[in-house]
This record gives sequence, C-alpha cells and structure tokens, in this order.
Amino acid sequence: MMNNKSYLAKILPHKEPMILIDDVIDYSLEEQWLKACVTVREDSLFFDRELNGIDGAVGIEYMAQTIGSYCFLKNKPDEPQIGFLLGTRLYNNAVEKFELGKTYYILVRETFTAELSSFECFIYNDKNEEISSATINVYQDENDNFKEMMNG
Repeated sequence: MMNNKSYLAKILPHKEPMILIDDVIDYSLEEQWLKACVTVREDSLFFDRELNGIDGAVGIEYMAQTIGSYCFLKNKPDEPQIGFLLGTRLYNNAVEKFELGKTYYILVRETFTAELSSFECFIYNDKNEEISSATINVYQDENDNFKEMMNG
C-alpha cells in the first residue's frame, strides 16, 4: 500500500475533502490495471446518517478516482491533470449503500485507449464478492488546455 491520502493529493486533481478513495493498493502498467480501496467512516464526505452509509451511486466516483490514479501513474505528469468522465455504461450495483466500517476494493482495467479511454471497473466487498461494475469512458487533454481555461 502507498502513503494514502497525502499520496493521493499529489496524483489526483482534487482537494480534501473530495478525495474519496483511501489508498492505491497495487497496480500494473504492463497489464493496465490499478486497485484502490476505501473504508466508509462517519466523517466520509458523502456519509448519510439516515442511511448509515454512503449511497451506492457514489461508487461511480470511487471508480473515477481510481481511474485518475491509474492515469497519473501511466502518464507520469509533473502534476495531476484534469480528466473528464464522458459516460458510464451498465453501472450495475448490487448494494443500496456502502456500509459504515466496511472496506471496499476498486479495480479498474484499461480496455481501450486513443484520444478517449475506456475502463472496465469493479467494486468488491471485504469478502472479495463483486458488488458493482461499470464501463467508464474518459477523456484527458494531453496539453492540459482545460486547466488553463478553468484558471482564466
């Protein structure tokens, strides 16, 4: 495991508290995958006390941040670059919520890359059972023009 949130702050273009995943566990650039994890805590950004967990739809952002981590390690830029989630197909989610105190593992695998990239994404519970899956298409401007536009 890597140095969790402080490491993620260096590779994701987010500031706290928007960094939702906790750690990069392992990756293979040769095999084009990365595995991250998140543990649901009461102080997690999207924790819902009535639900006593985090809504299952947040899984898409877990996947997106895991993809962002992979892209940083693959491209090795000087600083995190902005990427855009263009679409999600077939988000299958077997849980209503990510439960308080439970750890979840996010696996992303790059299946296509050109100007746009596509990833197969999975979330597993602590029993290694698949609970969520999706295909996510992303775009990242190699010249970082969007960052310039956003900063004026």
